[in-house]
Amino acid sequence: MRPLNASIADIPMPARMRRLPISDKGFPVPWFVEWVNGAPDFRVMSADKWARAVRVDLCWLCGQTLGRFKVFTAGPMCAVNRTSAEPPSHRECAEYAVKACPFLTRPRMRRNDHDLPDHDKPAGIMLERNPGVTLLWITHDYRVIKTGGGPLIKMGEPVGLYAYAEGRRATQDELDASIMSGMPLLASLAAQEGGEAMHELALQFNRTRELFKAKLSMEITDANAAHHA
Repeated sequence: MRPLNASIADIPMPARMRRLPISDKGFPVPWFVEWVNGAPDFRVMSADKWARAVRVDLCWLCGQTLGRFKVFTAGPMCAVNRTSAEPPSHRECAEYAVKACPFLTRPRMRRNDHDLPDHDKPAGIMLERNPGVTLLWITHDYRVIKTGGGPLIKMGEPVGLYAYAEGRRATQDELDASIMSGMPLLASLAAQEGGEAMHELALQFNRTRELFKAKLSMEITDANAAHHA
């Protein structure tokens, strides 16, 4: 087994993830990653594993059977329309991801699309940005919906909600900035569909802000205090 990258060596890895292969740069290779010419391509998720995950209830990150709780690792904009392109994970696997994944812990990091292999792209509208804040959306259920671009996931009502930034709990300012920077992108898409879509987006946005106040208030308050200590 290759040694872990020094940047994540001190982060406890869940037992379920310890059987995952380690990349040549020292990062665990999530179960969903597609292998191209014998090497993992972190930018590409396996369409076959996507189908298997939702069919037999497997964790998106470790590949093992999920329990009662399903945890989506998603940006704040996914909370607005309550959809995800990726199936859920175990909570401990998702928490490890938001602390150890370079893309999730480095807000200025951009995806490298150079020499990207041909693959099936996720359904839905993907916002080409790093949101800076990642949510752990904990729910008991979800359902697959059909779209013109393929299957998408509608996340169930959250029973828990946590926000992370740079590998730690996010502050209120960070969460607000992530939401407000993403809304113009969704608004421009809604505007193309007309007034009804714009009205629906406004309702979804207000609903999400209220949800954040109800579910994230204690977590955000604690994070603010820790961040400014």
